[in-house]
Amino acid sequence: MALRSAHPAAPIALLLFGLVAILLLTIPTEDVQEAPGFMYGIVLDAGSSHTALYIYKWPADKQNGTGVVTQHSECHVKGGGISSYAGKQGAAGQSLETCLDQAVKDIPKERHQLTPVYLGATAGMRLLHISSPELAAQILQEVGHKIQSYPFSYQGAAILSGQEEGAYGWVTVNYLLENFIKYGFVGRWFSPGRPTVGALDLGGASTQITFATQEEVEDEHDMMKLHLYGQKYSLYTHSFLCYGQDQVLKRLLAHIVKSQDYSGSVTHPCYPAGHNRTLKLNSIFNSPCTAEYKPSSYNSQASLTVQGSGHYEHCLSNVSEIFSFDSCPFSQCSFDKVFQPNVTGSFMAFSAFFYVHSFLQHTTGITVKTPSQLEEAAKTVCTMTFNQLLLLAPQQKSRLQDYCASSVFVKILMLRGYSFDETSFPRISFQKKAGDASVGWALGYMLSLSSLLPAEMVGLRKALTPGAWGTLLFLFVLQLAAVLVFILLRVCVGKKKGGSESTI
Repeated sequence: MALRSAHPAAPIALLLFGLVAILLLTIPTEDVQEAPGFMYGIVLDAGSSHTALYIYKWPADKQNGTGVVTQHSECHVKGGGISSYAGKQGAAGQSLETCLDQAVKDIPKERHQLTPVYLGATAGMRLLHISSPELAAQILQEVGHKIQSYPFSYQGAAILSGQEEGAYGWVTVNYLLENFIKYGFVGRWFSPGRPTVGALDLGGASTQITFATQEEVEDEHDMMKLHLYGQKYSLYTHSFLCYGQDQVLKRLLAHIVKSQDYSGSVTHPCYPAGHNRTLKLNSIFNSPCTAEYKPSSYNSQASLTVQGSGHYEHCLSNVSEIFSFDSCPFSQCSFDKVFQPNVTGSFMAFSAFFYVHSFLQHTTGITVKTPSQLEEAAKTVCTMTFNQLLLLAPQQKSRLQDYCASSVFVKILMLRGYSFDETSFPRISFQKKAGDASVGWALGYMLSLSSLLPAEMVGLRKALTPGAWGTLLFLFVLQLAAVLVFILLRVCVGKKKGGSESTI
């Protein structure tokens, strides 16, 4: 009978079998038990234009500061922000019901009582607090009562300061990019040694810029020092109230109405040619942001007709006038007499920045990676008619008239205000998400309030113990050596037989 050589895949199969056996033998018994599941946390981002609910999760057996918090799900509340319900008893709380009901379904029932819930309100509520502190307090109380009627651990509802909003956004960005801490292959957390990334946030009522700097921050109100994972960070952060996208559009219209002597019909150079709309004067002058343009006396219910002319240069001139670049009490300023050090490093721009940038690229086909491309794209959008824009982006019909003004605003803010240039602007990444998580201040807010960001560096975490890893490596080397010896023996036998079969 013929004696055949062993199948060539046998050594590989033997090696794989050995590795699986080794892994099973070296896993600690505590890890073989049923997984402990996840802990959850909820943040309600109560912005000026809408509210979003985010659910985060992390392994229940991990200690604080392990850097393993991920986004579980999100829900966007229909309707306006909670500040838009001022004077409407109970409406702000009721608006949250659908998303809170969704959270009850998304989080396992046994974890409900252990799940902290935070509500953070931003610039919309900051503006309401300026105009009516009583109404702002009433809304916070209402939404608090509504959240407390759900089976979660209510941690309070608060209005964030602009500085907090900027700093939490910066924490979120760098946490998601793993710039603070990273999990290594051998079960150890370590600092990746990468530089942090600056954060650019554009909401409905305010915009924030935050980045680490080695330069002196001449205005102490714009300085924040953080101690995270054994590293110290010196941040410059400033929030510009009334420079969010919705309030800028309102201020721009108020400026145009004033410059055209409050007539009943005005020409808007940033609106597309051939587009017009009619609105009530009260919808323009009902905000603290438009107070400087407000006439001494007017009929709030009077109608105003706005006719678009689609004129880029005139639009640029009008938007520039809502900024103040005149004087600076410091060595250098961005605008409105606000100190700003030189922008350094990479940045992530999110929220409305992402949507404006995405719209420009989609409708013009321009990549918008340089200042000149940003200007070219803005000019292209501003010269399109409403019908041309509608053909390119039919799903955004309700906001099409605003994109020229928003694009010009972003251009002035970034290039003239923040002083991004041909070198620094290409280092801005416009993103909606990082990984599977939405970018914004919400994650950073929860991490900070729940003490999931330790000051000290996190050391070795539960995985395989060093002894187990040593045993695993020794047995792997031993197994590998056995396989190599087996292969060599087969080669030698093959040579002796002259590569041919032997018969008995």
